[in-house]
Amino acid sequence: MIPGLLKWVGNKQRFASGIVSNMPCEFQDYYEPFLGSGAVLAELLSRHENEMFPMFNNAYASDVLPFLIDIFNIAKKEPERLVSYYSDQVEEYSQNPDEAYSAIRDRFNANPNPWDFCLLSRTCYSGIIRFRKADGYMSTPRGPHKPLRAESFSSRVDAWSRLIQSVDFSAMDYRQAMDRPRAGDVVYCDPPYTHSQSILYGAQEFVIDELWRKINECKQRGVYVLLSINGFRESKRKDISVQVPEGLFARELTVNCGTSMIDRLQNNGNKMDGEQVHDKLLLTW
Repeated sequence: MIPGLLKWVGNKQRFASGIVSNMPCEFQDYYEPFLGSGAVLAELLSRHENEMFPMFNNAYASDVLPFLIDIFNIAKKEPERLVSYYSDQVEEYSQNPDEAYSAIRDRFNANPNPWDFCLLSRTCYSGIIRFRKADGYMSTPRGPHKPLRAESFSSRVDAWSRLIQSVDFSAMDYRQAMDRPRAGDVVYCDPPYTHSQSILYGAQEFVIDELWRKINECKQRGVYVLLSINGFRESKRKDISVQVPEGLFARELTVNCGTSMIDRLQNNGNKMDGEQVHDKLLLTW
C-alpha cells in the first residue's frame, strides 16, 4: 500500500485493494475522472509495477481542481521542488500552527496554487477540503494533528514520483473525461457524495443525474465502470443512498468506511460511537 501524498477526507486508501480486485483481470486503459487523493490509482499502479492483476495499458487521471492536478504533475516531473517547499513551510508551521495555517490559507484563497494546497491538505481538519459556495473560499479550519515530518513527506513524494511516471494527469470536468474511454477500458468514479456535497464541494457544480447519463454512455460503448457512492450512515440505521437508475449496474457491494470525519467536524471533533458509514461500490458488469 502506497501512503497518501495528500491527506484527503473520504480517500479510498483502506479499500483500494478491494476496489481494484473487482476490476477485470485484463483491460485496455484506465480512467479516473474524480482523482482526489489518487489512492485507487496508486493501488492499481503498484500492482501493475509488480506484474500482478489487473493488467492494463495506459492510465489517465483527472479532476476539476487544477491545483490538485498540478500537485501530481509536480510530483511526477519536479519532485525535489515539492519536497523543498514542504520542508521549508512545515518547519515554519510547527513554530506557530494557528498563525501559519491562517496565513497559508489566506495566501491560497488569494491565489490558488498547488504548493499551498498541498500543505493545506496535510494540516486542515482531517483532510476535509471545504469550499464556500458563495465565493469558492477554502474555509476548513486547522486540524489538531501534527503534519507529516519533512522526511516522511519526502519519502512519499519519491514513491509517488516513481509510480506515476507513465500517468497522464489532466485538469478537466468529469463529463469531458468520461467521453474519452472506449470499449475494453475501465473507469473508476469516486464523485462528491450527495449527502455531503454542499459541505465539501459548495463551490463546484455536481448533478448526480448527469453522472448517471455519462456512466450509461460509457456502458453502451463497452466500457467497464465502477462507482463508489454513499450508502448508509449511523451503522446502517439511516439510508443515505441515491436512487440508481434501474438496470444501469449489474452488481452492488457494501464497504464499511468507519466514522465520518465530516460528522466529527460538525460535532466539534467529539468521538461518535455507533456512527459508521457504509459506501456502495456499484459495477456495470
